[in-house]
Amino acid sequence: MAFLALLFTLFSTGSSVAQVPLLMWSSDGLPALASTAAGHITSKDQLTTYLSSAFGSGRHTVLLFLQDKLSKDDFTVFGGVFGNKQDSAFENLEAALHSSSSVMFPALEWLDSSAIPALLQEKLGASPLLVDADTLSHLSINTSASNLLIINLPYCTSSGKSCKKVLHDNDGIIGKVLSVMKDKKVHYTAIYTGLKPSRVISEASMSIQPAGRSLLQAVVPEVKPPIMFNVSGNPCIMLWAQNLNISVTSESVWIDLATEVPSMTGSTCNSSNSLLVLTYPSGYILSFAMSQRFYPVSARNWFTLDSVQLQANGQTASFSGSRNIYAPTEYSFHCQSVTSFRDILLVANKTNPTPAWRLNFIDFQIQGFGLANGTDFSYASDCAGFFTPGIWMGLVTGLLFLWIFVYGLHMIMQLNTMDRFDDPKGPSISVPQSE
Repeated sequence: MAFLALLFTLFSTGSSVAQVPLLMWSSDGLPALASTAAGHITSKDQLTTYLSSAFGSGRHTVLLFLQDKLSKDDFTVFGGVFGNKQDSAFENLEAALHSSSSVMFPALEWLDSSAIPALLQEKLGASPLLVDADTLSHLSINTSASNLLIINLPYCTSSGKSCKKVLHDNDGIIGKVLSVMKDKKVHYTAIYTGLKPSRVISEASMSIQPAGRSLLQAVVPEVKPPIMFNVSGNPCIMLWAQNLNISVTSESVWIDLATEVPSMTGSTCNSSNSLLVLTYPSGYILSFAMSQRFYPVSARNWFTLDSVQLQANGQTASFSGSRNIYAPTEYSFHCQSVTSFRDILLVANKTNPTPAWRLNFIDFQIQGFGLANGTDFSYASDCAGFFTPGIWMGLVTGLLFLWIFVYGLHMIMQLNTMDRFDDPKGPSISVPQSE
């Protein structure tokens, strides 16, 4: 009944504010949640108040199932409602909600992908630990202190498994993790939510809709936040890319690391060198090494992306970008396409043990120094020059046609016409042959 109540609430919830659902259950019991009207959107402050009452005293072990994307539509489409339980993609989740004390936030106001982990870390006073089902079975959990265990779950992409299959596999992972906790006889509180909405559907009230016909407004594409490494609370390195594609096989199978949430352990920065280390749950590690120096010719400091390293399966491939990726220190660097195989900006090291490895970064922007704008990039120095080959061809062709036009006009202006003619009725014009 709890899961059906959730689905009923999801059907009746609609807003133009980006939102993610949050499901919470516990083997120890949870405080009662005040009833709200249909369509209510839970704010961050309201969630903070509830978590304070749930984790106010004692030690707690929290399992945070953090899916890459999640929306209420995932439950309504794949939840197997109206008695069709065998077709549900959330069998283990539904069983956990039935057998435990549970609360549901169908529409939680979404601010950024790190809001929920940061809030739980603050309430528990414990550092998050990234685990999976296999790792958890061999992990010794200290129940005398609070624990925050994060289990990352993928979401369906445009290619590969269907959404229902991915969600069903995620539900299997949830069931396996809960079984491990039951075998260990550890009391826990579990939370299932998403890093960001999988679907954003704007629904405005009919009372504020303009009468008559109107043009449809284009849907604004979702923009994910940049990767930011902070030192002493201030941003030190920022990176953003629409896609961080890597290929580690000869069959050119691309893996987009931008869909995963990395750890930045090992990153450092100072006034002359910056190192951004991105460790992904899938096992890949991307490292961006930058340095800056003063150039007397331009009388200013410039930074260069010295190298990009990709580590996988115990091997490391290095790519140099110092000759092609650079910008003034107070600027950021941006390029629509940064690759190691076509229009090369990242040159593969000749000593790489795996020449088949390739990088392809789409809409790439990075800044390792001079972040004076807080959480925003500085002015971007773009890799596209002011004069592309197409512009040069157009200028040369235009100048050639202009020269032909001017030369022809000059020749026409030099033409002289006769100003004296014979009169057939008068005497003939006599032109003396000699003086």
